[in-house]
Amino acid sequence: MSYSHSNICSGSRTAKRTLEFGRTHVVRPKGKHQATIVWLHGLGDNGSSASQLLESLPLPNIKWICPTAPTRPVAILGGFPCTAWFEMGELSDDGPDDWESLDASAAHIANLLSTEPADVKVGIGGFSMGAAMALYSATCYAAGRYGNGNPYPLNLRAVVGLSGWLPGARSLRNKIEGSHEAARRAASLPILQCHGKNDDVVPYKYGEKSVNSLNSAGFRYLTFKPLDGLGHYTIPKEMNEVSSWLSARLGLEGYRS
Repeated sequence: MSYSHSNICSGSRTAKRTLEFGRTHVVRPKGKHQATIVWLHGLGDNGSSASQLLESLPLPNIKWICPTAPTRPVAILGGFPCTAWFEMGELSDDGPDDWESLDASAAHIANLLSTEPADVKVGIGGFSMGAAMALYSATCYAAGRYGNGNPYPLNLRAVVGLSGWLPGARSLRNKIEGSHEAARRAASLPILQCHGKNDDVVPYKYGEKSVNSLNSAGFRYLTFKPLDGLGHYTIPKEMNEVSSWLSARLGLEGYRS
């Protein structure tokens, strides 16, 4: 069975002016709690469908937190309002990045992880726009601060991006190269990226480019998995890759392959 993520939005045409995050869904660990991961849905989706996908994974030691993005008018959809972590137009190498929303969403995600016990490892993952958000959070962690300069509070231990891209790629090297601490964090953060070669929503080249940008900025612990024949959705084979990678990187006890 494939798990398809719709890139078409539904809902009210009256946009909220104050951007409030939607409902957060939590999947509790079935075994000993060793790690907590925030998983971020794609454009127009919600935390509920993400939690249903994650509940079936053979990872009893992970607590999953699945927030829902704010509803906002989205330019790529002609201003139609739907759930989105940040504003976006057409994907392009020189398009503007919505730094204010990227930072607001990254801070909301960090806040969800801020009360986890000290012995629990924390990570962030996501699909499509959620993957972009996870990768942006990885760059904030390495730099030690958000784009607006405020300190980034978490010690991230793993980041996963499926069918995504990297916002802010052009300015990334400048954020990392000036600091030994930032370079050390970048080099030691495990990141898994997977991308379908037949993706017609976020073309494969954006997955490749994001890996190259991260690599050239000093992120050394990168795993990139191209998936032949895969479009803009997830399949069990890909989620098995995610499960085994997380289990190995986070040292989980109860993984059943």
